[in-house]
Amino acid sequence: MRTLTRSVSDASPFAQRLDAGRVIAIGVALLGIASAVLIAQAIGNWHFGLGFLIGFGVVIAIALVAGRASGRSRIARGGDTDRALIRAALDIGQEPVAITDRAGRLLFANRAYLDRFGPSAVPPDMPGLAVESEAIADVGTEAWRDGAAEMLMGPTGIRLSAQRVGTGEDHLLWRVSDGRGGLRDQAAALIGGGFGDRLGRVGLMVALADERGRVLAANRVFAARALGAAGASVEGRDFTALLGQTEQGALRFAREEGRDPLRLLHVPLEGDDAARGAALMLLFDDPGDPSALAAAAATKPSDVYDLLGMLPLGLALVDRDGRFLFLNAAFARAAGIAEEERPIYPGDLVVKEDKAAVADAVRRFAGSKPPTALAGQSPILSGDIAVRLARRPEEAVSLTVASARGLGPAAVLLSLKDSGEETRLKRQVNQANKMQAVGQLAGGIAHDFNNILTALIGHCDLMLMRHTPGDSDYDDIHQIRHNANRAAGLTRQLLAFSRQQTLRPQTLQLPDVVSEVSNLLKRLLGDKTHLEISHGRALGAVRADPGQLEQVIVNLAVNARDAMPDGGTITVRTYSVSAAEVRRLGSDILPIGDYTALSVTDTGTGIAPADLPKIFEPFFTTKEVGKGTGLGLSTVYGIVKQSGGFIFADSELGRGTSFVIYLPVFEGAAAPEAVVERDKPAPALWGSGSILVVEDEDMVRSVAERALTRQGYQVRTAANGEEGLEVLAQVTAEGGHFDLLISDVMMPSMDGPTMAGLARERFPRLPVLFMSGYAEEQLRKSISLENISFLPKPFSVQQLAEAARDALGRSEAR
Repeated sequence: MRTLTRSVSDASPFAQRLDAGRVIAIGVALLGIASAVLIAQAIGNWHFGLGFLIGFGVVIAIALVAGRASGRSRIARGGDTDRALIRAALDIGQEPVAITDRAGRLLFANRAYLDRFGPSAVPPDMPGLAVESEAIADVGTEAWRDGAAEMLMGPTGIRLSAQRVGTGEDHLLWRVSDGRGGLRDQAAALIGGGFGDRLGRVGLMVALADERGRVLAANRVFAARALGAAGASVEGRDFTALLGQTEQGALRFAREEGRDPLRLLHVPLEGDDAARGAALMLLFDDPGDPSALAAAAATKPSDVYDLLGMLPLGLALVDRDGRFLFLNAAFARAAGIAEEERPIYPGDLVVKEDKAAVADAVRRFAGSKPPTALAGQSPILSGDIAVRLARRPEEAVSLTVASARGLGPAAVLLSLKDSGEETRLKRQVNQANKMQAVGQLAGGIAHDFNNILTALIGHCDLMLMRHTPGDSDYDDIHQIRHNANRAAGLTRQLLAFSRQQTLRPQTLQLPDVVSEVSNLLKRLLGDKTHLEISHGRALGAVRADPGQLEQVIVNLAVNARDAMPDGGTITVRTYSVSAAEVRRLGSDILPIGDYTALSVTDTGTGIAPADLPKIFEPFFTTKEVGKGTGLGLSTVYGIVKQSGGFIFADSELGRGTSFVIYLPVFEGAAAPEAVVERDKPAPALWGSGSILVVEDEDMVRSVAERALTRQGYQVRTAANGEEGLEVLAQVTAEGGHFDLLISDVMMPSMDGPTMAGLARERFPRLPVLFMSGYAEEQLRKSISLENISFLPKPFSVQQLAEAARDALGRSEAR
């Protein structure tokens, strides 16, 4: 670890006090010299003045020496007191914690750190984390530079952090958190560290074996007994190859002869997928003398109970009659047992339907012989049963039943893992998969529906061209077109949820967006709802579609209004969130960086905890039938995610709800604002030229052909990409040409970009106008062509004519 040069601000208070002492000493010395000169001049005797100066200096020197000695004594006493306090404070925590100085020396470590890594382990060289030593060293360097740093060690989920601490910030506080670390990794770290050494001191040999019987970790006593050499490593060896049998069939180490036999306790690890199939192997000497065996049996249960109580696994012992003898805290927590409760039988923990299965399994494994799968096969050491706990009957859990022999009255070992966190993570993954599937479905439906709406709106526009407002059919046609536009808005919401809508991102300030929509909000909220708006200072610019952000704010405000039927207050606030603040939040979802946040808070009824995880799902609503589509919040979610942001909801029944949106600060240069020439008339939609329209939907192709023909263009059509290339080649062979190619993006056999790329090989300057119901941003990423335009579906006849005119105009300008 590199040692960084300390600045003046990093100096310790003691050093600062020394500097101040020097200044005072110099001042006193100058004062003494001046006094001696004045006295000598006053009495006219310079020898007397010199003697006064020497005496004054001796007195000051004695005072400084006494003060420095007293200060060192106080500092020494204070340092001893600080060390005792630090050790006591560190031992309170359950996570490994250590403190190092600038030279990288280990000054303090709590019991958890010593158990896991040993007394001589100094970051970055810690047993079990040696492969990450370079990365750990980088964490230390970054912490010295920035004040704090952390890292997540791959799939193990071990999180290591370092932070500058102390009055002078000249120490590093290291913390190791298992995070998402698997049960097998935690067990291996405990066995191979100081905890395994403590077990060895009481004569207990421990090894962790995987599903194939290979040793993953073992304490030093096990390794020394199995291999006959102190400090030897058994990792990777076959566990069964290390053991043998005596002539009487008792268990022993293969290399040992004439030693007392061993007793083996098999503890399966059942939790996460990484631990499945692994097991703890606990061995201890079993003396052959009957009296010694009786004495050992008399003391063994308490020793085993202490051991099981220290393990992080949910373990319990049951006697031959099926009654509980012991259960540790982890087992009680996993089964939902309160401290004052004491179940008698394992069947008391499960629902009525599973009682018989649990009692049968306990009886089989408590028998005189372990159960066998088939006649002639070796005994089964353990088995799993899927049961439902009485406290949590909605989800099944796995109960492991194993035979426990040689433990006095205990006959069966039960293992149950607290799967609450695992269940929550599985539910979140299932929810994310469901949301993704629904989003893909919504996007596909919206794309197909946009084709229908394009044809519907286009035919309405063509019919309105032949009718005037006084005609009998005019109002009916106009009403059909109005409803088609409403349906188009619904498809935009579906595309927003699936993050496939077309956005027009701009560099903007959130307060400007809020100001634009504030007047609309006041009209929507009504008189009973009070709106408060506040803006923070020094807000970073964000890049998003201002129109879509306005929709986000309106949807959140309308939902807040509906949650306050008797009125209340809605607070809209913008503020900046720095990377340091994000780091302090400790969110696993929000990446560390600078954000500009927008919060919408109400004082309404709140959201029920059971409904909170579902609020962003499409069509989920708690409103009455006919009062909500359930697409408001899903639209908000889609717009925020497509803009690169994050949204979080926090609610408490009866206290209100708060939605917070984090948008990353945009670091690029702001785009220049477009200059609008208000006095310049809009150009006419009429034009001339030859256009090729390629569209696989007959209705859309017909509308496009009729609309462009009405505007004065010569139009040829094709039903797919291959036909479009044939028409292009045919017209070229006849001596003609096309001024514009209009094509759908998604078509069977050959899509639009592929066809346009082949056409550009022969006609490099041919302008292309793509039309599609998918997001323009996504399509542009997959299209490597230049000089292309985009028209989102559904579109009107006028929008199609404007897009064609603009595409031709850009081509002429080039």
